[in-house]
Amino acid sequence: MSSAKKAPPASDPASASEPLISFSADHLANQFLIAMPGMVDPNFAGSVIYLFEHTERGAMGLVVNRPTELDLATLFDKIELKLEIAPLLEQPVYFGGPVQVERGFVLHESSPSPSYSSSLIIPGGLTMTTSKDVLEDVAVGNGPRKFLMTLGYAGWSAGQLEEEITLNGWMNVPLSCQQMIDIIFDTPSSQRYEKAMSHLGFDPSHLSGEAGHAWSTQEADDDTGFWLWSTTGWRSSG
Repeated sequence: MSSAKKAPPASDPASASEPLISFSADHLANQFLIAMPGMVDPNFAGSVIYLFEHTERGAMGLVVNRPTELDLATLFDKIELKLEIAPLLEQPVYFGGPVQVERGFVLHESSPSPSYSSSLIIPGGLTMTTSKDVLEDVAVGNGPRKFLMTLGYAGWSAGQLEEEITLNGWMNVPLSCQQMIDIIFDTPSSQRYEKAMSHLGFDPSHLSGEAGHAWSTQEADDDTGFWLWSTTGWRSSG
């Protein structure tokens, strides 16, 4: 679904001569999706999703308010990286969505000089990186100052998200980059839904309708277009 270029073979991720950068510039990208009160899908009830891509082929995003019991120290150990930055050891890994839950996605502040092997830069917003080199930087204290680590992502097929918004399953909320940074990185996860909801300007409980549901793992096509690291090793997604 992403327009990102393919990286070098997964067996040699360090062989990339240039960072692979893809730009997303679609009308709902760089917005929050807030699950409406009628959402019945347990994967998404009460969720806030940062939408990083939205095209005629569908949409992709990361749930940003669902921490798991897995912490960074344990995850880094699984992928054979040594994390010694004390404040990060107990930082939770988040449930990013039900698609490809063995794969890692790092949502972080954008940099004027991106340097990672596989990143999606959302114009006016954040950056989503899927290559292991961002975690290698994090491990030694050179990574993004603010980041959120997820396993899995949320995805919608062509026209599905638009239909679910029409049926009041979701509300899209455009905010400034700084407002999104404040909610995603500086607000406790338990308060992110309410804080994002506060920007709607009305009481969403008055809405009703059929709640939406993004792809399940079984429905997803493996076409994100990135070279991804995962808890089971390196492999291509495209």
